[in-house]
Amino acid sequence: MNGTFLDLPQMLGAAGTVRLPGSKSISNRALLLAALASGETELRDVLLSDDTERMLEALRALGVDVVQQSATVFRVVGSGGRFPVRQADLFLGNAGTAFRPLTAVLAVAGGDYRLTGVARMHERPIGDLVEALRQLGADLRYAGSEGFPPLLIGSPVADGSDLVTLRGEVSSQFLTGLLIALPLRRGRTTCVEVLGELISKPYVEMTLQMMARFGVEVVREGWQRFTVVAGSAYRSPGVVEVEGDASSASYFLALGALGGGPLRVEGLGADSIQGDVRFADALAMMGAQVSSGSNWLAAAAPATSSGHARLRGIDLDCNAIPDAAMTLATLALFADGPTTLRNIASWRVKETDRISAMACELRRFGARVEEGADFIRVFPPTPAPALLPAVVDTYDDHRMAMAFSLAALGVPLRIKQPEVVAKTFPEYFARFAEVTQPVPVLAIDGTSASGKGTIAQRVAQALGWHYLDSGALYRLTALAAERAGVACDDAGRMATIAAELDVSFSSGAILLAGDAVDEAIRSEEISRAASRVAALPEVRAALLFRQRAFRRPPGLVADGRDMASVVFPDAVCKVFLSASLEMRAKRRLKQLIEKGIAANMSDLLQDLRERDERDSQRSVAPMQQCADAELLDTTDLTIETAVAQVLAWVSKLPNKG
Repeated sequence: MNGTFLDLPQMLGAAGTVRLPGSKSISNRALLLAALASGETELRDVLLSDDTERMLEALRALGVDVVQQSATVFRVVGSGGRFPVRQADLFLGNAGTAFRPLTAVLAVAGGDYRLTGVARMHERPIGDLVEALRQLGADLRYAGSEGFPPLLIGSPVADGSDLVTLRGEVSSQFLTGLLIALPLRRGRTTCVEVLGELISKPYVEMTLQMMARFGVEVVREGWQRFTVVAGSAYRSPGVVEVEGDASSASYFLALGALGGGPLRVEGLGADSIQGDVRFADALAMMGAQVSSGSNWLAAAAPATSSGHARLRGIDLDCNAIPDAAMTLATLALFADGPTTLRNIASWRVKETDRISAMACELRRFGARVEEGADFIRVFPPTPAPALLPAVVDTYDDHRMAMAFSLAALGVPLRIKQPEVVAKTFPEYFARFAEVTQPVPVLAIDGTSASGKGTIAQRVAQALGWHYLDSGALYRLTALAAERAGVACDDAGRMATIAAELDVSFSSGAILLAGDAVDEAIRSEEISRAASRVAALPEVRAALLFRQRAFRRPPGLVADGRDMASVVFPDAVCKVFLSASLEMRAKRRLKQLIEKGIAANMSDLLQDLRERDERDSQRSVAPMQQCADAELLDTTDLTIETAVAQVLAWVSKLPNKG
């Protein structure tokens, strides 16, 4: 991983156990309620992420005494419903679970506050919440566009209404914020009437249960009327244990369903207060084997007498699992038939427009996708499995990155800005790696004419694995540039040619734009040009994902200069071949004679010396043996003996596939 992308290889399977981080939704609710309560509260298993960091920063800026006692344990000294700091400028990033409730609490409590966030937060509507708070007498003004953050908050007027109406179809966080704030109107009984259908009901249920934990019972009449009686006040329960995050659990349960499993997640059970725990029910509808205990859930692939069956496409109302439903959208790529996810209008106002974003990225894998105001329908690629390697945009949305990681069970992919997972699950990709098994790679490199190409091909054939001649890609790039009239030292245009290379390796033939070019790329002129092309960092970067996409089951033998160090640093076996200068010159002489090209030993020896010097000194992908590579001197070895030695090394590996 780096700051721009993460390449995930195709995975052979997934199984194991994952301990979940704390729930973001519970963590931020618990932090805010503890800050509003009287008394001290110890919060355990609090999620450490961007969203909770924004809440912690805000509470401390408001004068709340918050002490981190260990990695995930915090002690909060409650303010008794009145924050010590009455004037503050709060930056809340893109944390909806911090921005919406704090808006309501500060507007009811009063003070002089300015609430801002990142650009995307300023695009997320908040007008319905502001209007509801104004009905209570709150003083809220927009510092930018009407209906959107940033917000300016002043002290409320005294004659606010005790009956508030709020539309329910935009975001459940608006109702959550209102309900959390109402006990601060201690002398008033206040009723909230929800207009229309309330979305994401489980998140409101979570809010009600958390408020009750802190001593405030909300009187609920269905999902349309909520009343907080006069005299309600938050009191510390002493200790609060934060459940594992059910939305995060969905990714690992899905991995188990796709990758064989069983994959077990610990930290929450089927009786969780989080609505997204019902993702397990949806997974069972798709045919996965699902099991649970008091503090764990597990999933495995559908079972048949002949092995694992494909998941079934489903048609599901996702109002109860809006976040986890994104995981179902990626699972739909692997289903037998279309999948329709309904009642997901809230996706439009999340970290990004998730309906539009999911539809766009799913199409990159070859799926046909239909979308509407509140639904998405996914038709998996056919014939199955027919997923295309893809580069996925994440739109600064943590759930886009995590949901699409599941596609690695069918195809290699690149995830842009993978660091966005820090919003809720900073260690996500580390945990992902612990429970998945990537397609194995054998990387073979060596000096020119040491036999690496021939040996690599024969090893691949013996193992039944795919073969990548990385040098051929640079030769193809050089040939394509020659045909386009582009100079090999024009790094920018060469990189564009490499990225758009129309090449296929089919039935032993190499095709460039549909033309067989096996002989053309082996000419001495193209060989020399390829050497110059391969020294361009821009070209190597452009070809990186294309090379990694050759990593397909059951395994790959990759031959080339930086296969072991850069392209496949996690190769299960790395081999570096060498041979004496004289033997390599003899081999090169034989190759040229067989091609009908005149040559002599003296010139070849000099050429190899110069090439070795050039290759070992160049700044990009210098010729060198990796520290963890096996060294094989082929000077006195036949091809058959060398192949046998490499196969012997591979046979000793514990996970060679």
